[in-house]
Amino acid sequence: MKRLSVLAVVLFFVAFGSLTSAQIQSNFWTTKIGDAGYNLDTNSGERSMTLEVNFPKPYDIKPKVIVSVTLIDADKGFNTRYNVEVLSVSRDGFTIKIRTWADSKIFSIGGYWLSYTE
Repeated sequence: MKRLSVLAVVLFFVAFGSLTSAQIQSNFWTTKIGDAGYNLDTNSGERSMTLEVNFPKPYDIKPKVIVSVTLIDADKGFNTRYNVEVLSVSRDGFTIKIRTWADSKIFSIGGYWLSYTE
């Protein structure tokens, strides 16, 4: 019985230790007409821009990053085409690449990001 109790305590501390070493941060990202380098609303063909995101608190190791799109304002007269991907992740931040093509015109786009370490 004593060994079982000791084993349970050890397992608890191992599990708790792995939870406390994980780091998670999240926030909202957005870009729109008027921002430096914004070109998703003009011309036609492939157009892209990058957005730099800095973590509120730098990580000890390079995290994994997930992005989502929750806001888009586009010209209703054209198909809405877009691609959003994460580039260049570091301990201090990451870069988002936003792309559109053909005759799509995007006036603003945004969403959330989540970063974590295991």
